Amino acid sequence: MRLITYRLSKNLEKMVDFYSQFNPSSLSIKQFIDFGLKANEQNSYQFLKKELPVRLANIMKEIHLLPDNLLKMPSVNLVNNWYTQSFNEIIEFEVDGGCTEQTLDKFCKILVKIRNRHSDVIQTMAQGVLELKDSHKIDLHTEKSIQYFLDRFYMSRIGIRMLINHHTLLFGDHINSNNHHRHIGCIDPYCDVISVVKDAYENARFLCDQYYLASPELEICKSIDADDEPIKIVYVPSHLYHILFELFKNSMRAIVEHHKTDILPPLQVTIVKGKEDVCVKVSDQGGGIPRSLSERMFHYMYSTALQPSKSDAHTVPLAGKFFFFKMLLTQIQKKKDSGYGYGLPISRLYARYLHGDLVLLSCDGFGTEAIIYLKALSNEANELLPIYNKMSTRFYKTTDHTIDWRSTCNRTPISQQQFTQTQ
Repeated sequence: MRLITYRLSKNLEKMVDFYSQFNPSSLSIKQFIDFGLKANEQNSYQFLKKELPVRLANIMKEIHLLPDNLLKMPSVNLVNNWYTQSFNEIIEFEVDGGCTEQTLDKFCKILVKIRNRHSDVIQTMAQGVLELKDSHKIDLHTEKSIQYFLDRFYMSRIGIRMLINHHTLLFGDHINSNNHHRHIGCIDPYCDVISVVKDAYENARFLCDQYYLASPELEICKSIDADDEPIKIVYVPSHLYHILFELFKNSMRAIVEHHKTDILPPLQVTIVKGKEDVCVKVSDQGGGIPRSLSERMFHYMYSTALQPSKSDAHTVPLAGKFFFFKMLLTQIQKKKDSGYGYGLPISRLYARYLHGDLVLLSCDGFGTEAIIYLKALSNEANELLPIYNKMSTRFYKTTDHTIDWRSTCNRTPISQQQFTQTQ
């Protein structure tokens, strides 16, 4: 039995090596829309059974480049096993002889199974990083490697889920019945930006009221295009919602905690459509962020929110996080330094996934502006996907991160006498 398992493992490793040689096929929203309008399940099947193994294999190769001590963490090992299992299930269709109705139905069910299996990937990988922090001292190189990897890992996950969701929403009967009538797969060709803004605001406000018993009002400054029409965009509403919900949570918490009065300044949202981008600007008067911390707002191992005690497990603050980790909440509360800080970095990945961006501009002592950039033209909104190659491999292996700027604050000052002695 051990011998058979070893051979299967070797064979699977060869398959991962084979598929990782290919680059993922980056699609545009227009291509997703065009394909969805034709809705040919056989073509989608033929594409996905080749594309999904490529995307899985590319990121699986990078998982194995992580520092050994991180790979040994139980949660990271669990994630690795999930990817291995999913890859194995997908490549079984590569040797499938035909494209029968039974095969298509089985494929769709496997995709749903894979999506459900990977639903807790973000939390579980985050737990793996916490396990490493608890058991090892993380040096600068390891921290940079983890930051680099998680950006690529979570971006890959967004792309894989996009393909799976699009296919299952188009061709999965039990799911398609719940799909919005005007949506094409997971894309809304007429996504009303202001409607998504209001939806995200109301849900974030509910949480804020529940915890603080107060919340700021929403003030929409501008939301019409050049023709005085409501701004609409071809986009994935769930992606935009996630970004806005995270920003609103952060802003509401900052406003309430900064002012500590019954009179709270409103959250201001400005929506503008330009030639290249649709910009959504969220402005608050929540006290801002010190310039020294602004860059760390997008680090996975940084969070501005204090972690609650075990006795406060039922009232979690509006932490700077994308998910309220239900499964891990109790464990997180026990950590003294358990700031996940995954909300903003993952929100930025959602924006960048289709060549947009998320930028923070802060005035320390006053407030913060967050600007979401979304591509205005659907043929320019292309997937941004990580590629496994020599450059990515080199980043994990090198320990030489040369600093090519010098400042006196970066080193211990020397006295005038020491300076004279060096001349």
